[in-house]
Amino acid sequence: DIRGLQPATDYWFRFSCGGTDSPVARTRTAPAATADVSGLRFGVVTCANWEAGYFSSYRHLAARGDLDAWLHLGDYIYEYKSGEYAARGKVIRQHAPTNEIITLADYRTRHGKYKTDADLQALHLKAPVIAIWDDHEFADNAWSGGAVNHTEGAEGTWTARKAAAKQAYFEWMPVRPAIEGTTYRRLRFGKLADLSLLDLRSFRSQQVSGTSGSVDDASRTITGRAQLDWLKAGLKASDTKWRLVGNSVMIAPFVIGSLTADLLKPLAQLLDLPQGGIGVNTDQWDGYTHDRRELLDHLTSNNIGNTVFLTGDIHMSWANDVPVDAGTYPLSESAATEFVITSVTSDNLDDIVKVPEGLVSAVAAPLIEAANRHVHWVDTDRHGFGVLDITTDRAQMDYYVLSDRTDQNATAKWERSYRTRTGTQKVERTYDPV
Repeated sequence: DIRGLQPATDYWFRFSCGGTDSPVARTRTAPAATADVSGLRFGVVTCANWEAGYFSSYRHLAARGDLDAWLHLGDYIYEYKSGEYAARGKVIRQHAPTNEIITLADYRTRHGKYKTDADLQALHLKAPVIAIWDDHEFADNAWSGGAVNHTEGAEGTWTARKAAAKQAYFEWMPVRPAIEGTTYRRLRFGKLADLSLLDLRSFRSQQVSGTSGSVDDASRTITGRAQLDWLKAGLKASDTKWRLVGNSVMIAPFVIGSLTADLLKPLAQLLDLPQGGIGVNTDQWDGYTHDRRELLDHLTSNNIGNTVFLTGDIHMSWANDVPVDAGTYPLSESAATEFVITSVTSDNLDDIVKVPEGLVSAVAAPLIEAANRHVHWVDTDRHGFGVLDITTDRAQMDYYVLSDRTDQNATAKWERSYRTRTGTQKVERTYDPV
């Protein structure tokens, strides 16, 4: 854990062990807390499933050479056994171990396998990573006391499995040992931006399902009391131009009516929505509306502007306003904005229904946007990455898509860009990628 480095400085380093040297890598330190910073640029990625394809998104980000850092919003690894979760059911390349990972040895081996990927190595060599975890670093739909993809007893105790997953994560990921006790944390980049990184798995209540509870129950939490108080206090005390929040699951509300049409059933499957009536994904902030209401009311009542949530998890690209009251929006106010990044490789809607890429999005996106007036854009079908560019005037996300996640030499192209201009708390489309 190296200290005493100069701010806003490139450093090159390598490791030596047993007569073998690692490749030389570059990192860059953050600007000094009081520095006037004209701009920042971050790569943004999430949801990289080894068996579903190649990590070309990492290669294309590494090739840019202009990143201050890259932000991984969770699901850096996946826990499934081989073949259980691949590319439209087809294993493109087999991970290790082949069983579902449960023990410390399992989690260590899976992390180690991921680190053999040449594209992932290339990106780690070029810029520092800022990482948060979501559920698959542990098990699908994890919460503080368990997970959907964990069978207590048959797969040991959740306490032991969670401890093993966390230990392997901290062994393999370049994060400071100091954060192991408190996984949520805040980074500062001069006077331009601070970045609050959330842990939305370790402290949350179990997700509501069926008749097991209400999403509005004030006793249920996605953050835990201590983390929510920390986040609110940090946002209020912030004196930077922008307040960024690394947020593993979508905070903007999302509902949609009946999902019985054949092309829309995969939307219900991917988001765990009912296929009739009103659909709500209870693994997102939609399942913990009391916490969300408290946070958004805090932003508006204290006139805290320029808050941007950076989100992964659901294998789609979104550009959202975050309304205080979605039912009356846009007559009511927006408390923040949100950029959601699609998956590096994990299945999205066209993969589930197994139709040509773009077909489901052409049908689903207009329905989603019509039912959710704070959603400016959604792409349900493509894989890729984002580049976040921040200046004093605006925060802009450029969305890039891959030609084919199953092609080791996949190309990438710019798809769209959205920005939020300072003081607006609203998203708008821009036609000029950075």
